[in-house]
Order: sequence, then structure tokens, then C-alpha cells
Amino acid sequence: MGRTSEITRNTNETKILVKLDLDGNGQNNISTGIGLFDHMLQQLSFHSAVDMEIHAQGDLYVDGHHTIEDVGIALGKAIFKALGEKKAINRYGSAFVPMDEALAFVSLDISGRPYLVFDASFYSGNVGQLDTQLIKEFFRALAVHAGITLHIKLEYGENDHHKIEAIFKAFAKALHEALKIDQSLKGVASTKGVL
Repeated sequence: MGRTSEITRNTNETKILVKLDLDGNGQNNISTGIGLFDHMLQQLSFHSAVDMEIHAQGDLYVDGHHTIEDVGIALGKAIFKALGEKKAINRYGSAFVPMDEALAFVSLDISGRPYLVFDASFYSGNVGQLDTQLIKEFFRALAVHAGITLHIKLEYGENDHHKIEAIFKAFAKALHEALKIDQSLKGVASTKGVL
């Protein structure tokens, strides 16, 4: 059995379908109704080498909050489910990623203990249709529901699009490292014996 999952999340505010293959090659089919968010999720899929299908219909006439947060929840649950018992995964991953003048750092631990440190700020309220306040909300929802300790630090940058893209790509690269199978591990990467 491969490390795959499917999550459906339907509320009065959103309808979301997420399908994942953690052992894919970054193929994706993504539509949320928020253009830049779609682009960032495509970057996440490609640079993590996780195949992703994500379809979301949300109350965008209100704003993007429910859609973006609920995609984070569903994606986090899908990662958690696809990981199963987490046997032989590296567990840890870190990455620096530059995007022109911007530089982002992400370090994460698939620990079962969700936590988010988000050290980034943006000049604009929106980039395209994407509310920059919702970047943190997305990663908080994902970290909580995937059971990931997640540290995100934007080292510097000027262009908000570049800053957001550097963060998503750094997260993707760190996730890719953490998801890798270490054949030398007999069980999980913890002295406790569980993650």
C-alpha cells in the first residue's frame, strides 16, 4: 500500500476534496477560486514531490478566510492519514529558499505535537486575491491537523509575492526531506517508539 489518502470536508462555508500521494513526483490538479493560492499550492506539490489534487468551493463572496483555512485543515488531515504509523520517515526537514530578493527558512518536525512559529510580515493586505493575513492561518491549520511542529521565518524581502512564494517553497523542500524513508530505521525516528 502506498502512502496515499483522500479527505473530504464539507461545511456550510466550504466544500473541499484533497487527494495525496506522498510518494509521487509533484503532479497536481488544484482549484480553490483564489489564483495566487492555487499557484502556491502548485509550488508546494511540485517542490515536495507530493502528488496533490485539491478542489475547494468556498464562500469567497465573504472573503478567502474560510476557504484558505479549511484547505489547510483538509491538507493537514490528508498528510496525517497518508503517513499512517510514520515508520522509517526522516521526521525532520529544514530548508532555506531564496526568491529573488526574498529569503525564507522553514524547519519542521513530523512529531505528532502540533506547533507553529510564524515570523513573517507583509507590506500589502492583499497580493492578487490572496489576503496576506491568511498565510499564517493556512500554515497554522495545516500544522495542527498534520501533527507537525513548524517553524517559518522570513529572513528578509521586499516584494510580497516573492516572500510568500519563498515561504511555500521552503516549506515544500523541508516537507520533502521529512517525508523521505530512511531504510536504516527499523521503526519510527523516536526513542519513545511512537510519533
